[in-house]
Order: sequence, then C-alpha cells, then structure tokens
Amino acid sequence: MADAKTVFIDGEAGTTGLQIRERLAGERAIRVLSIAADKRKDAGARQSLMAEADLVVLCLPDEAAKEAVALADGLGANAPKIVDASTAHRVASGWVYGFAELDTDQADKIRSAKFVANPGCYPTGAIALLHPLVKTGLIPADFPVTVNAVSGYSGGGKAMIETYEPTRTAPNFELYALGLEHKHVPELMAYTGLTRRPIFVPSVGNFRQGMLVSIPLHLDLLPGKVHVADLEAALVRHYSGSKTVRVIEGAASTLPRLEPEALNGSDDLELFVFGKPGLNHAVLVARLDNLGKGAAGAAVQNIKLMLGVA
Repeated sequence: MADAKTVFIDGEAGTTGLQIRERLAGERAIRVLSIAADKRKDAGARQSLMAEADLVVLCLPDEAAKEAVALADGLGANAPKIVDASTAHRVASGWVYGFAELDTDQADKIRSAKFVANPGCYPTGAIALLHPLVKTGLIPADFPVTVNAVSGYSGGGKAMIETYEPTRTAPNFELYALGLEHKHVPELMAYTGLTRRPIFVPSVGNFRQGMLVSIPLHLDLLPGKVHVADLEAALVRHYSGSKTVRVIEGAASTLPRLEPEALNGSDDLELFVFGKPGLNHAVLVARLDNLGKGAAGAAVQNIKLMLGVA
C-alpha cells in the first residue's frame, strides 16, 4: 500500500459516498483517506485531507460541491483531481463528462482530466440509448423525444430513503418533477446531441434500487425508412467491445417484460430495442442499478481511469 494512490471522499456518509467507499475497499492500488465524523463540515480539516489526496470525490449537494471545488483550488499546485457526483458541474466548461462509453475517445479524455463530472443515473440510461442514434442520424437532433423512467427510492438520496425505510409508508409508485424542469434535462441535451428539449418524466417505486429508462418512438416520423433492426444494429456497433454496456439483441421477440432490479449490485448497463414489424413503433429501454452504473459504479470507474489504475 506504500505506493497506493490516495482518495478522499468528501461526503462519504451519504448513500453514494458509502457505496464508493465499499467498492474502493477491494482496490489494493487505492487507499481511502477518512475524516473524523465531527470534522465533516470543518473546511480546514477537509482542505487538509484534500492536500494529502491524489483525487477527491465530491458526494455533496450542488452548492456544497461548488464550495468544495473552491477549497481544492485554494491548494494551487497541490490541488487534487476531482470527481464530482453532484449535478453542479455536468455541463460546466472545463469538466469532462464521466460516461466512459460515450464515444471511443471518452475514456482517454477521463484519464487525462483534472475535473470529471459523474453522470446522473437517469441520464446514463437515456444518453446511452440516444447518443449513438442521434450521432448516426437515425434520430434527428430536433426530434421530439420523451424519456420515461422509474428508479428505486435510493435514487432520491437520504431524504427520500427516510420516507420508505424502515416503515415503507410512502406510495408504491409515484410520478414526480411534473413541472418538467428536472435538473437532469440540460445534461440529457448536452450529451445526447438533442437540440429540442425532451420531455422527461421520472418516477419512483417502492423498491430500494434498480432502474428502467424507456423512450418510445414513432418510426414513421423518422427520416428514411428506419426499422427496429437498424436501431439495434447502431447500438451494437457503438458499444462493441464494451465490458460494461451490453446490447441485448433480439429482445423484441424474446422478452415480453422487464423488471428494474435484475442488475442490482452490478455496474452493468443493458440496452434493449423493442418493436413489432408493421406497427412503426419502437421502445428503447435501458436497465441499470441506479447505485451502480448510475452512481458509485461509474464514479469508481472514473477514479480508476484518472489515477491510472484501471
């Protein structure tokens, strides 16, 4: 461990912070620095640990994350690399987006980055589905898109978790963010390539973790004659060779239903294209663990790339 890279998780007591710490515990090339519980809000103590770290992970609310970046910047030449798990810097200038499978060169961009913004859980699924299809022109950038998604309640953080555990008195299912101003929309547009604002309708179910993101399409409104097989083939080409993102081929004829919890505990992301010849309808679906590839799993992937231990 003498030559191990050091990581400080600022906000390690939260849901994502705990998950990141647990995953890093098995990494011999990485040593996690801890802060005393009574010092977690002490700016001086946090900055001291930042000075010792090769990399800092921010698991904080947006405004606190911005303040933490300023703390790190105050270290000048000794400032660590940063992975921010909040929404604060996902479309900010100077920050690299931490979805390593976005394009063939994205992992290299992350490796060389000083600042990486970890993706949101909902956008991870939607961007994985839409980015390759917009990039290849199968879906026009100005196409009207609707993104529907359901997550386990852990996706809402500590406040939402407390409404479900231990009594589970919250509703079994509910839509939210119906003002259509969800903070993930700018991120969705920035990395899908969409120029028309999509309608994003998130929901939460009475289960701890797991996620489905679905995008319905009228194929006859797309330019040219786009078929279900064309959409699936484009996704297969884009993610060929990926160890984390898998396109489940032939799902339209073999899977009559999907449940959101199948990938819990993993860092995998599964993509599906459903449709039926003659109907001119298709549904794109992504399945992931909102605490895995949707949060902590992606953060650890980025940490390892940035520290050169991937």
